Amino acid sequence: MVTLLGVTGCGDSGDGGDDKAGKSPAPSAAPAAALTEAELKAVAFTDGEKVGAYTAHEYVLDGLLSDGYTATPAVCQPLVSLAGDVSDHDPAAQVQRRVEVPDEMLGVMVDVTLRSYGNGGAEKVMQSLRKAGRACAGGLTEERAIARARYVKVEPTGLPAFADEADEARAYRFTLLDVKDRTKLYEYLTVVRVGSTTLAFRGEALDTKDIGGVPQDIMAAQWKKFRAGRA
Repeated sequence: MVTLLGVTGCGDSGDGGDDKAGKSPAPSAAPAAALTEAELKAVAFTDGEKVGAYTAHEYVLDGLLSDGYTATPAVCQPLVSLAGDVSDHDPAAQVQRRVEVPDEMLGVMVDVTLRSYGNGGAEKVMQSLRKAGRACAGGLTEERAIARARYVKVEPTGLPAFADEADEARAYRFTLLDVKDRTKLYEYLTVVRVGSTTLAFRGEALDTKDIGGVPQDIMAAQWKKFRAGRA
């Protein structure tokens, strides 16, 4: 994620319409058992796996959106990181991958995170995400160590085509400002839920150009692999 400096006030806490780019949850069924880390790894991208021009890698250290990322106001936390130590919903297991075009410094980078939850936690994650999308539409502050990122807008954006196959899904576009509060930068987040598992895709680029969303081919490839592995 782009490292920025600055602070911002609390976003709009109204009921703004993020539903236009979200899929409502499917009717409740018997809670599914949480997948283990081994089961998540079996359906996640492998280290070095190719997705068109992109390559997936395992993180050597903690990946993006770890427990070092927090949000102010706190209701905005699901938009910044859903890691267990900073989220109200602690996953039972997690697998995280970085997907990017090799040697392309200003290219798109996508963080792909698969998480499983027990006791209906995945549904609660989606509820918290929906609440954050509404409450933080007007802005938030992301904090990491001594760095802060100023989000000036959170807005719903289009869902991937396979969202109709998921139990529920949400997608957002973030507008951030550079350190001088002059240049706009853009990031995207898409989260889909299937039973007790969430698949989260965070897309960004070290460039001022709007990437237009998380690349569809990355999301579709991960979705296909997940569905095939769980069939």
